[in-house]
Amino acid sequence: MRKNIGLYFGTFNPIHVGHLIIANHMVQYAALDELWFVVSPQNPLKPKASLLADYHRLALVQIAVEGNDRLKASNVEFDLPQPSYTIHTLVALTEKYPDYSFTIIMGEDNLNTLQKWKNYEQILEGYSILVYPRVESDENLSVNQAGQSKLLDHPKVTMIDAPLMKISASFIRKSVQDGKDARYLLTEPVLRYIDEMNFYKG
Repeated sequence: MRKNIGLYFGTFNPIHVGHLIIANHMVQYAALDELWFVVSPQNPLKPKASLLADYHRLALVQIAVEGNDRLKASNVEFDLPQPSYTIHTLVALTEKYPDYSFTIIMGEDNLNTLQKWKNYEQILEGYSILVYPRVESDENLSVNQAGQSKLLDHPKVTMIDAPLMKISASFIRKSVQDGKDARYLLTEPVLRYIDEMNFYKG
């Protein structure tokens, strides 16, 4: 039987409890054997200057999932051309692991913009997509409703009733920079690493 791997893409700058709650929900309630956090070295929509070094963000994910055999950190995109495009990563993983099936994990906000992704038709044709709810502003919601409902009807797209999270990495970075206590937004080992390395404070 083919192993089904969920792929959760992101910069994880830093990985926080919202990411982990979604990931754990997916491996518990969706038909996934494992979930891999695919740490992106550069998102085409985000300036690279705002990111921690790739290996630091990978280390944070590794620390966050330690002890959970069904959650893994993946650096597959580190060796791919930049900026990172999902279709390139999917092709590389499918070639490297021909006996695995890969399923994409994404939030509703990403589903709404999927038609802008590179080779999105190829993604929809070859891979299943599990979508979790994301909090959107009323303005974004009204703009995106039409496109979202259209893609939710696609046979490869499944909505998963995962917990609705309103935690953002940008809020956490600002909180740390401002000297606020972020202990309940991050796991204790991740918070300790960030504190010891003096990340996000300058």
